Amino acid sequence: MDQKIINLFDEYTHKPLSREVFMQRLTTLTGSTAAAFTALSLLEVNYAKAATIDLQDDRLLTERVTYPADDTEMKGYLARPKADGKYPTVVVIHENRGLNPHTEDVARRFALAGYLALAPDALSPLGGAPADADKARELFQKLDKTKNLVHFTKAIDYLKSRKDSNGKIGAIGFCWGGGMTNQLAVNVPDLKAAAPFYGSQPDAADVPKIKAALQLHYAGNDERINAGIPAYEEALKKANVKYEIYSYEGAQHAFFNDSAPTRYNEAAAKLAWDRVLAFFQKNLG
Repeated sequence: MDQKIINLFDEYTHKPLSREVFMQRLTTLTGSTAAAFTALSLLEVNYAKAATIDLQDDRLLTERVTYPADDTEMKGYLARPKADGKYPTVVVIHENRGLNPHTEDVARRFALAGYLALAPDALSPLGGAPADADKARELFQKLDKTKNLVHFTKAIDYLKSRKDSNGKIGAIGFCWGGGMTNQLAVNVPDLKAAAPFYGSQPDAADVPKIKAALQLHYAGNDERINAGIPAYEEALKKANVKYEIYSYEGAQHAFFNDSAPTRYNEAAAKLAWDRVLAFFQKNLG
């Protein structure tokens, strides 16, 4: 697909453009209304393809949980191996659509790899993530940034209180969740490891607060996010923060999301996943 179309969709989902303006510009790029709708069907997520691990996999224990977060009650999806034990622990943070079947599947992938994984829903204070992605993105504009950060730091407190956690906690996030993962690294001193995927970078002045080991993942074709890499990396070096950085040539923003057919990159996603598992095993195991 034409990179201009993919860039336009990225602008629509993150700026955001109104749907009317987006469709007008997409029609111009594709040449017709029919072609625009065909392109849109290839760009939008398809949750029918989200489950790589069966929802009823008998090797796993999954449940809907809630935890207190000062001004609200947060909801989340939790997965871990079925056998009792104390497991290395990961917070899995969704994109700007709220908690959805793809993110829940990622939590199950971690559980199958031997982790206790919690995927909170950032939109819990607003009633939870709606099925309609456009409505979900609109709700994200209503979140209070300060309160939202507290909601995710409280997820870590909740996990520490669980008997099935080994007390070593990491975070991974994608897109909006990648930015939140960076913020957790800045604001939670005892976070052990963080793996943000194509997430917005924290202010350089905040980087010295980071105590966690970082593994940063970026898409080669992601000008919007990649513009922040040089300043972030310079600040990490100056602060002597332990980090790894990977860029996946030819990959698009959201390349890890296998329910996003046009932007998903199987080779890059597999390589990134292998790197994440090795990274968390080293820092959380």
